[in-house]
Amino acid sequence: MIVQALAAALTEAFNMAWDVLWPLILGFALSGAVQAVVSHRAMSRLLGDDSPRSVAFAALFGVASSSCSYAAVALARSIFIKGASFTAAMVFGLASTNLVIELGIILVVLMGWQFAAAEYVGGVIMIVLLATLGGLWFRGATVVRARRHLEAEAASSHRHGCAAIRAIT
Repeated sequence: MIVQALAAALTEAFNMAWDVLWPLILGFALSGAVQAVVSHRAMSRLLGDDSPRSVAFAALFGVASSSCSYAAVALARSIFIKGASFTAAMVFGLASTNLVIELGIILVVLMGWQFAAAEYVGGVIMIVLLATLGGLWFRGATVVRARRHLEAEAASSHRHGCAAIRAIT
């Protein structure tokens, strides 16, 4: 009896870990791709300000991304480091956790179209509020310090990674 319960618990833990693992891998792979492939100039040009165009692109990119919140945070961090405005990065994170397509499908199947519609309408309202109020609150020296801190952290981890690779070879 105890062995069966333990086996069932371990099986459930494995299944849960497997279900969480693929969005994490996808999100961190996308984050790495953004850091490796997207130039600072391109990111600044596309998402570098708090304009409606930048916010709309950030929201669309969020809708197209993974709904895993860990992956969303990693990607939002990466696009912020690469030159996106803080507001655009936060809009991306919000859209990627509240407006993704697979979430809507799951909500329709499990809870009905009304709940999915409410999720999307609420997500759009949150994005509009974040874009208007966030653009006013999250600017200036605080955002500059945050970007510098993250850039320094990224550079430090890159240097340590390169040093570790050189030590191995």
